[in-house]
Order: sequence, then structure tokens, then C-alpha cells
Amino acid sequence: MKLKLYKDDVPSSVLLIRVIVGAVFFSEGIQKFLFQDTLGIGRFIKIGIPAPEFFAPFVGVVEIIFGFLLLIGLFTRIAAIPLIINISVAIISTKIPILINDGFWKMAHEARTDFSMLFGLIFILLNGAGKISLDYKFFK
Repeated sequence: MKLKLYKDDVPSSVLLIRVIVGAVFFSEGIQKFLFQDTLGIGRFIKIGIPAPEFFAPFVGVVEIIFGFLLLIGLFTRIAAIPLIINISVAIISTKIPILINDGFWKMAHEARTDFSMLFGLIFILLNGAGKISLDYKFFK
């Protein structure tokens, strides 16, 4: 299967998934800088991420840049890849410990947004940006 930047047979309604996923990542990236103690470096320290002074801003920038690309629908399928890695690391580092320590239902509750974002990103990776996007304008 060849991964093309744009697919012709994707309905315009993919815009809804793309915008919500892009908006969540874009917003979360900005918040890592606005609220460093609770969502940025402080959170990375709390959950045990190594080199939090590097990784918190790095993750914030990744979320801002690639979330914005999803929002505008530019290089959409490519932008989904680093965000899939990002959310996978978040699930592994924050939700698996909850599963181990507190059980399935606590983890399921805490992970609902993470899994929604992961599946939204996989959908975007497989389907592309749709017709209401810069990908459609430039690569059709």
C-alpha cells in the first residue's frame, strides 16, 4: 500500500475528526508552556520522564506544530505520525501505571481522551485530510 499525501475518495466529513484532534493537540502544546508546573516540566517530573526540562518543551512544540498542521490540513498524514508516537508514549508512561496500580476501570476512565486521540490519529493517517484541506488544494 502506497501512502499518498492525498486520497481522492475521502469524504469532507473527515474535517470533523481532523479539527478536533488537531485542536486538542494544539491546545495541549500551548498549555505545556502556559502552565509549566502542572502541565509542562512539573508534570513531566511528577510522572518520572527523564530530562523533563528538555522533553516537556519538546513535546509542547511537537504538539503545537503538528496539531496546527492537522487543523489546516497540510501534510496531514505525515503530521499524524509524530503525534501517534507522542500519544503512545503518554499512554505507556501514564496510563499503564494506573492499570497496574489501580485496575482497568480507573485506567479506562483516565485514558479515554488519550485513546480517542490515538484512534483519531490512526483514522487520519489511514484516510488523510479530506477535501476541505490544504492537502487537497496543493496535492490533488
